[in-house]
Amino acid sequence: MLRIGVPNKGTLSEPTTVMLREAGYRQRTDGRDLVLIDPDNRVEFFYLRPRDIATYVAEGQVEVGITGRDLLLDGAAPAEELLALDFGRATFRYAAEPGALSSLDELAGRRIATSYPGLVARDLAERGITADIVRLDGAVETAVRLGVAEVVADVVSSGTTLRQAGLEIVGEPLLESEAVLVARAGSQPGDAVELLLRRLNGVIIARRYVMVEYDVRRTALEEACALTPGIESPTISPLQDDAWAAVRAMVPRRDAHTVMDRLHALGARGVIVFDILACRL
Repeated sequence: MLRIGVPNKGTLSEPTTVMLREAGYRQRTDGRDLVLIDPDNRVEFFYLRPRDIATYVAEGQVEVGITGRDLLLDGAAPAEELLALDFGRATFRYAAEPGALSSLDELAGRRIATSYPGLVARDLAERGITADIVRLDGAVETAVRLGVAEVVADVVSSGTTLRQAGLEIVGEPLLESEAVLVARAGSQPGDAVELLLRRLNGVIIARRYVMVEYDVRRTALEEACALTPGIESPTISPLQDDAWAAVRAMVPRRDAHTVMDRLHALGARGVIVFDILACRL
């Protein structure tokens, strides 16, 4: 039975549950449950502290787990990323009071508060900078105001929390983070893990694409298909009126309305867009 570690709480918990359900796996209905068995898929889910998941995967008997790339790289556990899951996106940034730093070269000798000492230490070493790292658990936004540090380094989504604390972001991101599927470093995925990867990839692609269907005159068919090339090629079906054809193709979700507008301008009619629940490509 495949053992999978998933976040028990935090911002990744609910999106992980949703994705696994969309991939066809049973998920818990009671947030207090720490273990759930999906007998149909021969999978056992362990709901763990997100920061600990890479350790359980690397050193325990959990074959794979879902955690944040930031948490994976912050720790020292010998685990590696198998698949980026396209949710939970954030950046890891330095921030300080306005005007306190003009560039990251000025971090030398500063006190830097963070909940990710591993990431910060690695970044400082790559820059050849020596600074004092102040490790804090949880939010670090108030560390400067309370005199614990001069700089903070933290995961940032919109930057609103940092601005509310009177801080401004300095320099480029240390890391672009998102939810990732991780496995023990150097391990070879077995059949159950390969199946999990196919299912999760199917969900990711289904979220990125929609299906578009429309009718178009054959005189405009080539131009219409250029707008909707699909994955391999569009599906074209004859209609009762030989002058028209029906077309079906996958298009990127972000382009759906632009594609609809252009198809309509070509004379396409009955243009319909609908969601894809899952797919295998």
